[in-house]
Amino acid sequence: MTADEPNEPKLIRVVGAAIVKDGKVLCAQRGAGKSLAGYWEFPGGKIEAEETPRQALRREIEEELLCEIDVDKEICTSDYLYDFGRVELTTFLCHLIEDTPVLTEHERIEWMNPAGMPQLDWAPVDHDAVERIAKMTL
Repeated sequence: MTADEPNEPKLIRVVGAAIVKDGKVLCAQRGAGKSLAGYWEFPGGKIEAEETPRQALRREIEEELLCEIDVDKEICTSDYLYDFGRVELTTFLCHLIEDTPVLTEHERIEWMNPAGMPQLDWAPVDHDAVERIAKMTL
């Protein structure tokens, strides 16, 4: 690479869980002091080198929300170029198996009807999944 070639932004591969319970979806607000603080997102996180997206999602939800989920169908994969890198998000429809989600990393969580979800201030990479889920009957 020469000095006048642009640097490729860092690719950050993440997964998000659209957890459904009683026809509502769990929406999580990012806490203060984190990148994208205050934005809403689907809980989840980075995919480690040895993991499949589904394995990463189960692990992240156990760590972040202290509960177990069943990872169902993939909703979509979208990406967004932030100032810190390009985030590629794969969002899955998930179902709560055991326990109640506990706040460990997020400012707050809300169970919302799908049609109301677009009213929240979502992180840019989540917009595609939010629009798709808002049109679903769960």
